[in-house]
Amino acid sequence: MAVTAVSAAQAVEAVFRIESARIIACAARVVRDVGIAEEIAQDALVAALEQWPQEGVPARPGAWLMTTARHRAIDLVRRKETYARKLAEVGRSLEDVPPPAEPADPEDIDDDLLRLIFTSCHPVLATEARIALTLRLMGGLTTQEIARAFLTSEATVAQRIVRAKRSLAKAGVPFEVPYGADRDARLASVLEVIYLVFNEGYSATAGDDLVRPALCEDALRLARVLAALVPGEPEAHGLAALLEFQASRIATRTGPDGEPVLLADQNRSRWNRMLIHRGARELGRAGNGPYSVQAAIAGCHAAAVRYEDTDWPRIAALYGRLVRLVPSPVVELNRAVAVSMAEGPEAALPLVDALAAEPALRAYHLLPSVRGDLLERLGRTEEARAEFERAASLTRNARERTLLLGRAARL
Repeated sequence: MAVTAVSAAQAVEAVFRIESARIIACAARVVRDVGIAEEIAQDALVAALEQWPQEGVPARPGAWLMTTARHRAIDLVRRKETYARKLAEVGRSLEDVPPPAEPADPEDIDDDLLRLIFTSCHPVLATEARIALTLRLMGGLTTQEIARAFLTSEATVAQRIVRAKRSLAKAGVPFEVPYGADRDARLASVLEVIYLVFNEGYSATAGDDLVRPALCEDALRLARVLAALVPGEPEAHGLAALLEFQASRIATRTGPDGEPVLLADQNRSRWNRMLIHRGARELGRAGNGPYSVQAAIAGCHAAAVRYEDTDWPRIAALYGRLVRLVPSPVVELNRAVAVSMAEGPEAALPLVDALAAEPALRAYHLLPSVRGDLLERLGRTEEARAEFERAASLTRNARERTLLLGRAARL
């Protein structure tokens, strides 16, 4: 029996990790509150832990959990004194509990997962709260896992999630897919959250590890889900393409001991060709927005068999287009790097120097790092060494600091 109990518990955990977002979304469609929906999903999980060891793992464990959660949600609504009023408001029968009626619109998307991700990324929440709630509800991560990924305490993450649920309830945020201009604004929020989660995994802002692959995997999975749910949204495909391309290089971004490996030194034969293929396919469905342009840049790198084959003039031109779409000193800095590769360091140094007065880059370690690289290529080694040392003092990532100090020492 002990082995059976252990096996059942493992099955529950595995299935719940995969299906939790759908279970929460299904319950939220009934109770109209993501906080209560998550509690119902947890109740279904407890029921499985109690029943599966005695009755065996069902043939369709995901469906079992979904049905259990749905029944509990319906029971909860039945018990509410205000159920009759709610029934009149949403106009749905208790027996079927179909999605609430929405305007007949060509853009109508009848999917609980889409409702859930638009709710968890609602702009009424602060960015940190959106990220934590999305990883919790859509990614199936525990509070401990989120805290570990972002190098913060469990208490802080738990507080963010609790406050996020309260804020959504207090603001009366409907569990629905928005329409028109509101939908465009909300989609931008959803894309931003997924993008930020991936970036934190791809290049950690702090801590001992440069890359956190698990966080990248969660963001990539969310991007794929979103692109499948909104096939007519070019920027959703643009983001998916960007993350596919970037994820293809993760294994080569660090060495055996976790040290950073620069793009020029990466073993391109180890880049994941399947992910590159997926990225190219998504890029074909992308548009002309910021994520799509970034995906095109990443696609240029992916297409180069050798570092020397990189189409730097095209990358520089794409960064120029990106600057026009989203004016940003960070994008300008990236464009300067591309210009230095296409036209030489002497053409790029004035572009970098022009960014020195930007308040947003005052504590940005990559500004002196890029300037140090340009100065080194121009033979101005003493100035380059000082820039690398300054960059090392600004970064909060231990691996990057070691790399920058090593470059300074070699000069």
